[in-house]
Amino acid sequence: MKNILKKILNKKKTKKVINKKTKPAKKIVKSKKVSKVVKVKKITKESNKKKIVKKIKKKDKVEVKSDPLRIPKNNEQKPEIKKVKKQETEKKLFKIKDYVVYPKHGVGQITETKKINIGGIDVETYVLKFERDKANGMVPVNKQSHLRALATINQINKCVSILKSKPKIKRSMWSRRAQEYEAKISSGKIYELAEVVRDLNKGDDIMIDQSYSERQLFEKAFERLLTEFKIVMGSSIEDAQKKLDKALKRNLEKQTQKVEEKTATEEVINQEITD
Repeated sequence: MKNILKKILNKKKTKKVINKKTKPAKKIVKSKKVSKVVKVKKITKESNKKKIVKKIKKKDKVEVKSDPLRIPKNNEQKPEIKKVKKQETEKKLFKIKDYVVYPKHGVGQITETKKINIGGIDVETYVLKFERDKANGMVPVNKQSHLRALATINQINKCVSILKSKPKIKRSMWSRRAQEYEAKISSGKIYELAEVVRDLNKGDDIMIDQSYSERQLFEKAFERLLTEFKIVMGSSIEDAQKKLDKALKRNLEKQTQKVEEKTATEEVINQEITD
């Protein structure tokens, strides 16, 4: 009986050992599943890399769109352009029927304010009338700083004192001096205009002795100064011109007589030469 019981117990032990040996097989199956998960992770990394590469390529394409010389296709997105419909608001410094000085054209009168559409923008402008040139002009309200109000009586008196002073003529070339005179005239400042008139004035000398460009600059500055004198003083052109001629010590009647005498003598000399 003892031997039989030993055999039965040995059989049970062997079964347990076999079962223990079969357990690692299940672990092997689990390891296979883990390997599959690792492979999935590798695949996802590769897919992410591909996505990143695609995004970089798209960015490069977007940068190519910014080239101005490249013609855009129908599928590509066009940049949005924001349009400004109105100019920046600014207070009006001048009123209608006011006289102002525009540096390039001289004294003008504001006849009205007008709105104009320039490039899809509504621009409010002053309409100026220049009697001397018989022309009209427009200046935007947001650029009214270029305009100058008329001089006061004290400024005109100072201009008269500038005209009476001695001329300050430089020894440089005429071309350089002409540029300086032109810059002073185009500045629109009344004191600089008076300096140009003073420096180019010949007094009682014959005006023919001046060169054409010198005489042209003198007349341009003199006319602008004359119109401003007339409006500020509230007098006629003749009275304003007399005041300027007196300050410059000019006598136009004597000058005309001298010019006529000189032309007559030149004609006599030319006839004698031809004979």
